Amino acid sequence: MSRKAYSAPGAVAVGPYSHAIETGDLIFLSGQTPVDSQNGKLVEGDIVEQTTQCFKNLFNVLDAAGLTPEHVQKVNVFLTNMDNFTAMNEVYSKQFTEPYPARTTIGVSSLPLGAQVEIEMIARR
Repeated sequence: MSRKAYSAPGAVAVGPYSHAIETGDLIFLSGQTPVDSQNGKLVEGDIVEQTTQCFKNLFNVLDAAGLTPEHVQKVNVFLTNMDNFTAMNEVYSKQFTEPYPARTTIGVSSLPLGAQVEIEMIARR
């Protein structure tokens, strides 16, 4: 099965990968760190600001694929400090409506560019 790639002007790739790949009716969005696409730098600030930027980047990718947050089926969240779970969850809860996508949150030792959070998604057309 072939892959169709999507690139979004409001998202940043810090490596050799596509912002998203569509195969069949599934769209796999690469993990987005809290990089500001205007200046290419990591957003300074706490987990709330960084999580908000991750979603801005991801929703730009969804938009480039002609999708909305309603199409999201699964979300994976990576945190460098699980003490930030509650604050991240506050931001997360405002991004979707019920029924919420399935989700996994994983604690990791580090993320690219020193980010505190990275988020990836799977959507369905």
